[in-house]
Amino acid sequence: METKIVGYKESNCVARSPTLQTVLMVERFIDENSGEFKKTELFNRLPKKVMWQTFQVIMEYLESIRKIVYDSEGFVVYIWNPEFYEKVKNRPVIEI
Repeated sequence: METKIVGYKESNCVARSPTLQTVLMVERFIDENSGEFKKTELFNRLPKKVMWQTFQVIMEYLESIRKIVYDSEGFVVYIWNPEFYEKVKNRPVIEI
């Protein structure tokens, strides 16, 4: 049975499923080091070891929900802005 998630490509049906703790650890590390590392270097500098396949799934997920992008040179950049979200979330023209 194949799972399809809109906006997220699952390249391997047997791909490693990361735990929430692992996703948050990777996201925090990217946020703290935004624009400093390319993907492979970022993987090698994570605070805890993660399998490459699991890391790939996390990166695809973060990109699909628009929390990260890659600049023209391949550096990983964190673009989510929680402060801006808090500022605009209650405006009448915003639908959540």
